[in-house]
Amino acid sequence: MTTTSPPGRRHGSGDVRESPVEPEPEIEEAFDRLVDEGSTRLARPWPTLMATGLLGGIDVGTGVLAYLLVEHATGSQLLAGLAFSIGFVALLLARSELFTENFLVPVAAVVAARDSAWSLLRLWGATLALNLVGGWGFAWLVVRAFPDLLDTARAAGTHYAQLGVNVRSLALAVLAGVVITLMTRMQHATESLGVQLVPAMLFGALLAAGGLFHSVLDSLLMFAALHAGSVPFGYANWAAALAWSVFGNLLGGVGLVTFIRLVRVPHRVAEERRRNT
Repeated sequence: MTTTSPPGRRHGSGDVRESPVEPEPEIEEAFDRLVDEGSTRLARPWPTLMATGLLGGIDVGTGVLAYLLVEHATGSQLLAGLAFSIGFVALLLARSELFTENFLVPVAAVVAARDSAWSLLRLWGATLALNLVGGWGFAWLVVRAFPDLLDTARAAGTHYAQLGVNVRSLALAVLAGVVITLMTRMQHATESLGVQLVPAMLFGALLAAGGLFHSVLDSLLMFAALHAGSVPFGYANWAAALAWSVFGNLLGGVGLVTFIRLVRVPHRVAEERRRNT
C-alpha cells in the first residue's frame, strides 16, 4: 500500500518541518499603501506641510464645535462624542491631518528605509505645532460666536487640564493613541472612501465620548476654556497636559499598534529595506 507523507514532514525522517506560512495578500497590499503614502507625506515641502497641519487643527475644530453644542443642549457626553465624529469626517474628506494620524503611515515608510528619522521628526513637529495654532484660532471663534457655550467649554477644558500626570491620565493617552492609529490602519485597508468613513465616525465618537486623552482634541477644549476665561488653570497647565498626552499617544500609537503590526509583514519590510539601502 502506498503511503504519503503528511504536509510539513520529510519522508523517512522523524523530524517535522513546518511549511512556510503563506503571506496574506490583503495585509501586504495595505503595507504597500502605507509605505507609498508615508513617503509622500515625508517628502512634502514646508509650505504644503504647514498648510496641511494648520487645516487639520481647523477641521477637527468643527468636531469640537459640534461636541460643545450637543453637550450644552443635552448634557450627554455620549451624544456629544457622536457629534464630534464630524471632525474626523472633515479630516478625511478634506485631506488634512492630525499629528496622531502620522504614527502609522510615515513610520512604516521610515522602517522601510524610504526616508529618514529626521524627516519623521520634521513631520511630527510641524503637524503638531500647526494643528495647535489652527485649533487655538478656531476655539477663539467658537467662544466668541457662541457665548452660551462658555460654561460648557470651561467644564470640558478644565476636566482635561486637571487630569494631572499620573497612571490614569497616561492610560487614557495610550488608549487615545491606539484608537487613532487603529482607525488609520483600518482606513488604509481599503481604497473605498465610503468604507473609510465608517472608522472615522466610529473611532472619532469613541475618542470623544470615552474621554480619552488626545493631545490635539483636548488642547482645543482647553483653548476654548482659556478663551472663555475664569478657569482654574493657565497655559502652563495646558503645556504640561500636552507633553504628557503626546508621550502617551506615542506609546499607544507607535508602540502598541504600529510596530506590532509591522511585525506581521517582516518579509516585506526586509525587501523594502534591501531595495532602498
